[in-house]
Amino acid sequence: MIMEMESKKLNFRTLNADEIECRVGSVSEGKGCSLLMYKNARVDMTLLDEVVGAENWQRSHEVINGNLFCKVSVRSESGEWISKQDVGTESNTEKEKGQASDAFKRACVNWGIGRELYTCPFVWVNLNADEWRAGYNGKKQPKTRFVVSTIEYDDQRRVSFIEIKDDKGAVRYTWGNSSELEDVRAEAVDRVKRATTRKELEDTYNLYPGLKKDPVFVDACTKQSKKIEKVA
Repeated sequence: MIMEMESKKLNFRTLNADEIECRVGSVSEGKGCSLLMYKNARVDMTLLDEVVGAENWQRSHEVINGNLFCKVSVRSESGEWISKQDVGTESNTEKEKGQASDAFKRACVNWGIGRELYTCPFVWVNLNADEWRAGYNGKKQPKTRFVVSTIEYDDQRRVSFIEIKDDKGAVRYTWGNSSELEDVRAEAVDRVKRATTRKELEDTYNLYPGLKKDPVFVDACTKQSKKIEKVA
């Protein structure tokens, strides 16, 4: 599979929630931390294979003025290699390997892979007293891990909704409006309005555990409960 790059822009899809990593950014000891959204190099490789084909892309590294650059090249329909490159920064562990990986990921962003992550909102999570551990520098560091559980984008590939959970499955951060949530809520409210008995209403309520704290859903259940009581 070779893309017609002269007449067609490569169409890399937006990243799925399970392809995005949450990493701790700034820390306010005893209060909380900010979270940054990242992709790893394996995600870049997967999307390159997926869109252009494993045989139609390649990477190379070179040192320029003491800095390690990565060049990611994609083969066009005519067989020409078209390249984009970027420089990497060192990581805290495995210095050279981390720099090479970072350069590769940045070069892939130049191709458009994961560029939508730059539209993520500022994410801050408050932490409880038992969510801290002693850091290597003597300062407390967050010990709780976080994952992106849901992410949605608008028609301009900007993040429109994001939900982050901790390693125990609790929602710790939400931002934006979820079209998926709105569809589920509309369906749930419709079922609530059609409930004619207390049992039907309770079954419907229990059918949507993710909406039990949603004010619109709870309000619909309360109103329908009063209607049922009046009829009875």
